[in-house]
Amino acid sequence: MNDLIQKARQRGQEQNLAYAGAVTPEEAFSLIQQDQSVVLVDVRTNAERDWVGRVHIPESQHKAVQWSLYPGGAPNPDFMRQLQDAVPDTNSVILFLCRSGVRSRHGAKLASEHGYTACFDILQGFEGDKDTHGHRKTLGGWCSANLPWLGA
Repeated sequence: MNDLIQKARQRGQEQNLAYAGAVTPEEAFSLIQQDQSVVLVDVRTNAERDWVGRVHIPESQHKAVQWSLYPGGAPNPDFMRQLQDAVPDTNSVILFLCRSGVRSRHGAKLASEHGYTACFDILQGFEGDKDTHGHRKTLGGWCSANLPWLGA
């Protein structure tokens, strides 16, 4: 686990990130499997999780804290309170996940600004980038890496 965390922190330094670092989906999965104290925080909307799919790793810590609200996409004014309720230990290793890796970066940054010391973005998110046909789940991300998830 330490090697993966060190690699993620190095990415963070190289990219001058405002949070601890970044992991690939495969690295995130490996971290979660290696240490049950690692927390995956899915910042997608409840609708996205219900309609698109959910990460599924038995015996792991999954938390859902929406970055923005559905419908309309308004910022979640209670994001930090909900995160603090879900993950009270500010020294926990937290892996933030969204659809494509944008909202998760925002979540990791805000949590870091509020004293969390080990916030990592999961690069490419759950669905990854759009392919030439405008579809997701085939270019990057948790799904195209064929990691465990439950479909909608």
